Amino acid sequence: MTKPLARVPQRSNARSNRERILATARRELGRNPDVTLEEIARASGVVRRTLFGHFPGREALLEALAEEAAEALRDALPADPAPAESADRSFARFVLSMWTVGDRYRLLLALARRDLGQERVTEVLAPARRAATTILDRGQRDGVFHTQLPPAVLSAGLEGMTVALLEEVNSGELEDDGTRVAVAALIAAGVPEQQARVVVDEVAPAQVARVVEG
Repeated sequence: MTKPLARVPQRSNARSNRERILATARRELGRNPDVTLEEIARASGVVRRTLFGHFPGREALLEALAEEAAEALRDALPADPAPAESADRSFARFVLSMWTVGDRYRLLLALARRDLGQERVTEVLAPARRAATTILDRGQRDGVFHTQLPPAVLSAGLEGMTVALLEEVNSGELEDDGTRVAVAALIAAGVPEQQARVVVDEVAPAQVARVVEG
């Protein structure tokens, strides 16, 4: 009767080790895409054998990170906007939501160059990119956003800007909880600065509460 109970801590330790390895890998790969598995194991506080017990090789570890990112991005996507919600409010909610998982975005884009492959990264990011493009398309049709660029192209440009600003946060050059970036994204999409500030000030508290509750 005691044997099943004795195995519970082992399973718990295994889960804890796996989560710690993934968190460490996400951090270290974000700093240096060429970091080795041995270096990740050392930074995780586990022996090499433990890491390989969870992830037989670099490809398995990166795929686990990709799946983790996909789940985090899906969970962070805001709910479908109410029919009467303006496109600028919807896009502010979207940017604030994505900012909470911005490290996943940044890591995926970094790994796309060599490890995961562009096709896999595109697959993971597709739901977020589709949501952004849909909002921008609606905003252009409603006269909320400028029409200098097609919605998908504008979305790609705003994504690039957001990732670049996240890099500045990581380097210590910028401090932001997502609100300044959301204002900047709305301005870049064609919303007047004062209106962009008002929209984000209205949306941000509710969005923060949603993240805390989640």
